[in-house]
Amino acid sequence: MLSLLLAAVSQPINFDDLGLTRGIDLGFFTLRWYSLAYLAGIILAYWHTSKAIRTPGAPLAQRHADDLFFYCTLGIILGGRLGYAMFYAPELLAQPGELIKLWEGGMSFHGGLMGVVLAFAWVSWRGKLNFLRVADYVSVAVPFGMLFGRLANFVNGELWGRPAGPDVSWAIVFPDAGPLARHPSQLYEAGLEGLLLLIIMMLLFWKTRARFRPGLLAGTFTAGISAGRFVVEFFREPDAQLREFALSTGLSMGQWLTIPLFLVGLFFMVRALVRPPLGTAESPPPA
Repeated sequence: MLSLLLAAVSQPINFDDLGLTRGIDLGFFTLRWYSLAYLAGIILAYWHTSKAIRTPGAPLAQRHADDLFFYCTLGIILGGRLGYAMFYAPELLAQPGELIKLWEGGMSFHGGLMGVVLAFAWVSWRGKLNFLRVADYVSVAVPFGMLFGRLANFVNGELWGRPAGPDVSWAIVFPDAGPLARHPSQLYEAGLEGLLLLIIMMLLFWKTRARFRPGLLAGTFTAGISAGRFVVEFFREPDAQLREFALSTGLSMGQWLTIPLFLVGLFFMVRALVRPPLGTAESPPPA
């Protein structure tokens, strides 16, 4: 009896047994969890930024936040899709009709990040705002989107992990990934790039004076999310068209793309820490 019980416990989890659906069936239309994840992330980021800019010394006003989130939304969608085509599926660039089919999936985190950075730059330039300080205030809430987005990936049963060994009791057999039990790498990303980074950023903003060191919060976010993605990529299954690339280089495309991001984040963290904070007699003009 004990041996049978242990055998049952050691069986991998079957994804279909979890009873998850890919969205809310409205009869005439299915509202996808992934769409709701994007929406929730943007709304919560807007809410937190609107709250943060009411603190003393904020670098932007509410009208700037309104513009910022409009352009950031465009940056996430357009940058994410174009980034996916550039880094993961170049054939889409020659097929504009396929490129615009966002509902079929295929978004790049790195492309979305570039789109957001361009949105920061545009709003900062147009409003004569300090780019780094704007990035500091908004980056605190970006992990909301990462958390919900990766949870939606898990619910959709997509972007699964690599095959797991028998010692991984939480391994899952995903319906579209064959019979092998795999790491639920979507949950790893939700924990590292979402929840953990969100806690760190919130503590830095609300419990320290990090926001008075231009670039510290943005640098921490960039380095933190890059480090989290780099680690998770060891457990995440590479895209089918890039498996040979990962085998030949030793690292996945996602890992190679995170290395320069991590170095950029580290640079701004060090830069912010060696300079006097704003509000001191030695502090230089914002740059």
